[in-house]
Amino acid sequence: MEIFKYLEKYDYEQLLFCQDKQSGLKAIIAIHDTTLGPALGGTRMWTYASEEDAIEDALRLSRGMTYKNAAAGLNLGGGKTVIIGDPRKDKNEEMFRAFGRYIQGLNGRYITAEDVGTTVEDMDLIHEETDFVTGISPAFGSSGNPSPVTAYGVYRGMKAAAKEAFGTDSLEGKVVAVQGVGNVSYNLCRHLHEEGAKLIVTDINKESVARAVESFGAIAVNPDEIYGVECDIYAPCALGAVINDQTINQIRAKVIAGAANNQLKETVHGDQIHEKGIIYAPDYVINAGGVINVADELLGYNRERALKKVETVYDTIERVFEIAKRDQIPTYKAADRMAEERIARMRNSRSQFLQNEKHILNGRK
Repeated sequence: MEIFKYLEKYDYEQLLFCQDKQSGLKAIIAIHDTTLGPALGGTRMWTYASEEDAIEDALRLSRGMTYKNAAAGLNLGGGKTVIIGDPRKDKNEEMFRAFGRYIQGLNGRYITAEDVGTTVEDMDLIHEETDFVTGISPAFGSSGNPSPVTAYGVYRGMKAAAKEAFGTDSLEGKVVAVQGVGNVSYNLCRHLHEEGAKLIVTDINKESVARAVESFGAIAVNPDEIYGVECDIYAPCALGAVINDQTINQIRAKVIAGAANNQLKETVHGDQIHEKGIIYAPDYVINAGGVINVADELLGYNRERALKKVETVYDTIERVFEIAKRDQIPTYKAADRMAEERIARMRNSRSQFLQNEKHILNGRK
């Protein structure tokens, strides 16, 4: 990889390599854009095949956080960290405290949180060295488990998508096929059940499926059957890349709205579902409840205030649909355009402010 060419292509601000020999820390912090505010994004720990793979992942994920935070209306930019190592056996206290010192050295340009391979306990260790961390234990004033709040945002976004497809946002009587019944989607199923939706569920974990069947009267199907079931709404809530060449022609739903990240395997699949007339709620917009929730910790966490902000996922999804119609583009492109327009407005505003300041200073000479 030609790193500077890649940074220039997507306009990254900063890429940092952090190592601590004693603890074994090998971390990469990528800061994509801080136009809207300090970069916020989690710390992922993973056994990468190569250092280049780790760099690419950090860069890709940090850029994604810029778009996610901008689309969510947060005054935050995008960043991400990857730590190279096996989260099951390579963790130690010294590692996360050393990493916390690196974050502290950035003086607020980057704020971290938990991600794949890291936990609340890891964030607590980072917090020993810096305040620029979210998702810490509730005892320290954090928001606790983000899953219920993320699920609430997905539920609100699904209602907005239903309104676009069916003319009403009521989910009563609608058949929703939920792929994956983990912590987020179980809470999503609870909201749907309480509104009177009919649920079809699947998961590779049979206990999770049984729990949803017992709690919500859901119908269980095998994992490879979920794509082709007769339903109104398909909710991908497990792995990414589930909308692909193999599945796209199986989908019978009029709406795709779920919690999973990176649902489109390739952008062409977003074009294809648009051509098929399926209403797609872009994943990083509809699942933003988690980041909205942890961002509230930066103000001194207030759950009621956070939930009010998460409710606006409904309005944000509606805005995506408006842009898609305005510009005659698929919704996945409309989401990117919405984020880019917000960042551009702030850049222009700052540029104008600096020009005005310059004129004032010149006038005093």
